Amino acid sequence: MKHSKRITLGVAAIAASAALILSGCSSSSSSTPAASSSGGALTPVKLQLQWFTQAQFAGYYAALDQGYFKDEGLDVTIVEGGTDIVPQTQLADGAVDYAVAWVPKALASREQGAGITDVGQIFQRSGTLQVSMADKNIKTAADLKGKIVGNWGYGNEFEMFAGITKAGLDPATDVQLVQQAFDESGLLDGSIDAAQAETYNEYAQILETVNPATGKLYQPSDLNVIDWNTEGTAMLQDAIWANTEKLKSDPAYQDTTVKFLTAGLKGWVYARDNPQKASDIVVAAGSQLGASHQLWMTNEINKLIWPSPDGIGVVNADSWAQTVNVAMNAKNLEGSTVITKEPDADAYDNTYVNKALDALKSEGVDVTGTSFKPITVTLTEGGK
Repeated sequence: MKHSKRITLGVAAIAASAALILSGCSSSSSSTPAASSSGGALTPVKLQLQWFTQAQFAGYYAALDQGYFKDEGLDVTIVEGGTDIVPQTQLADGAVDYAVAWVPKALASREQGAGITDVGQIFQRSGTLQVSMADKNIKTAADLKGKIVGNWGYGNEFEMFAGITKAGLDPATDVQLVQQAFDESGLLDGSIDAAQAETYNEYAQILETVNPATGKLYQPSDLNVIDWNTEGTAMLQDAIWANTEKLKSDPAYQDTTVKFLTAGLKGWVYARDNPQKASDIVVAAGSQLGASHQLWMTNEINKLIWPSPDGIGVVNADSWAQTVNVAMNAKNLEGSTVITKEPDADAYDNTYVNKALDALKSEGVDVTGTSFKPITVTLTEGGK
């Protein structure tokens, strides 16, 4: 399929369409015990994710399955996302208590008035790649000159625009930008030279496809990737957002936030130490993706989280500053940036996650994952 629509999304469209990230949402699941382990009534909590059930959110499903939320006195419902749901808007409107959203998209919503605060920066690195076939010899952003370059749009394009500009290229004239489908069909049929993909999802979809030249599945050696972390234009992605006003005025909500983070982070530690079990939990929760694909995703998500030198969930000041810099200065073809001014001091707050980390460390939990090593995952055709 040919993709020829140029990417021309403004800031308003970014915020309105934030839930359309292919790799970003979850599924519905809930726990309904009558009381906590200490015998008290459980506090009901709703967590809004960005997409349907998948291992991008394995830590929350693990926390639910392993009873970590219940141990903290919480009755957590994981609310499944979809194409018409903007997580940070759900949070700002009071429909849920917490939401998972990419930082630049949430910052765009904040600039438009959404009262939300990043209280847990789960992903420490960006998972976004630009993928090409090896014979195209596209290894850096500078190599995109004269190439057909795909992107999903909807606010996902800014790392790429920043990378192209940093390489000394003009995105409007030096590359042919096209809006790709939410899959890798354009790359596979040759209509796109370099396509956007997430390490944990679409990249795996390529490796789950038979290479017609060999009759076997594509291998990493058949591909080249541009990693925006390496190029220096990566932006922070999945974070836990809370209601800003309630953080300031509601002691009960403040306490719940610490408890929610304590259990959720413990769930991510479980996913790190038990990737196969965590993947199985996601599959059992109703994922529409196959078991090998989910295990790949669990493993790749772990790579984006671990190691976390400051402690899982802590917003790193340098990574935040880079994200804000790209969000303020990288322009798409329409001339729009993600945000137009520096976020205020309420945009993130490490107070609650540090309290959660103190609680976990007192239990002897490894919250940095310094010795983390990913596993080897064998993909199957179609990710089954």
